[in-house]
Amino acid sequence: MSSEPPPGSGEQPPEDDPFRKRPPSDQGSGSPYDTPYGGAQQPPPPGGQPPPYGGGPYGGSGSPYGGGPGEPYGGYPADPLAGMPPLADSGRRTLARIIDMILVGIVVALLTWAFGVTEYTVDGDRMEVGKSVTQSFVAAVLYVAYDTFMISKSGQTLGKKWLGMRVANLENGATPSVQSALIRALVLWVPFAFCCACVWTAISGGWSFFDKPYKQGLHDKAAKTVVVSTG
Repeated sequence: MSSEPPPGSGEQPPEDDPFRKRPPSDQGSGSPYDTPYGGAQQPPPPGGQPPPYGGGPYGGSGSPYGGGPGEPYGGYPADPLAGMPPLADSGRRTLARIIDMILVGIVVALLTWAFGVTEYTVDGDRMEVGKSVTQSFVAAVLYVAYDTFMISKSGQTLGKKWLGMRVANLENGATPSVQSALIRALVLWVPFAFCCACVWTAISGGWSFFDKPYKQGLHDKAAKTVVVSTG
């Protein structure tokens, strides 16, 4: 499994997003020698001549690792997690997901019961399962709508909020857009609702236990998101 960051989506977060990663130059000391990555470039020696070998303290283009502008790691893109909180623990993520499943599951059960939609009906010695598709559809719609709305609004479902974590764009740390949140929710919840609920939840969510370096579930990979701690 590749450890290289996925290519950027090009989507820019709104300026007022409180979780948006700021350019490192906004966090510098104010010195005219601040580099784009928060470090300090060597000032020019007396006489105004630039440092030898391209300007950096180690030679080359100014990066201590020999990369060009925007490539501080020898030609590789900068670490997209720089400036973000630490990645959330996979165990806590699983617990938050269970909380969300229970909360939305209660609503699904109440709605389907109110409208007489059940997974099966028993008539004498016969059992019919014809209505299960309707219940699965209701469940899929509610789970996807809940996850999409909450994640695009604040990056947090109720489970994630209670356990101190949030979903962020891998590229820029911002709260995911409606489109990204919808993709994430569809990958996570549609298979869960229509077929292999327990198996798919274990595979998609459990992927984060083994994924390196971003601890992404399959739904995170589809939406290019990560889950980070908030406290």
